[in-house]
Amino acid sequence: MEPLVPPPVSLLDKYRGDDVKPLYATTVTVTGGDAGHGRASGVARSDDGNLDIGLRMPEALGGPGGGTNPEQLFAAGYAACFHGALVLLAEHAGIAVKGASVAVTVEFARDPMDGLFLLTARTCVRIPDVERAVAEELVRNTERFCPYTKMARKGIANVVALDMP
Repeated sequence: MEPLVPPPVSLLDKYRGDDVKPLYATTVTVTGGDAGHGRASGVARSDDGNLDIGLRMPEALGGPGGGTNPEQLFAAGYAACFHGALVLLAEHAGIAVKGASVAVTVEFARDPMDGLFLLTARTCVRIPDVERAVAEELVRNTERFCPYTKMARKGIANVVALDMP
């Protein structure tokens, strides 16, 4: 097995084009499990088989716990993406960020506008041994660069379609 390496800094090269240029796509399918409900007993599986995880309603929402939930999966993806973007930008700028960490808190909440639901996210970045002003600039640049942060601010292109057998 080859050693793991970070992505190339060339990913920072700007793309110039009229349309979105896909670089990677994945599909995760959730089925309902024993309860017939994705949040309560579902299974999430990726098209390549690398993700295969049981879903459970958290105790805070009246479930049994004992599994992961959509908010945890979103927080994990967001934190991983932000951390990756931070490290990539730091490397490009020649800043050592050894020991950097990103913690994302996702809240499933009630929406005061429509009375239904919404998600909130709070990102906490720690960059030990880096001067505060340098770290602040790096975090601000990462906010502009990270696709999850852009999605959280601007929304995401999304098409919902019914696929009937």
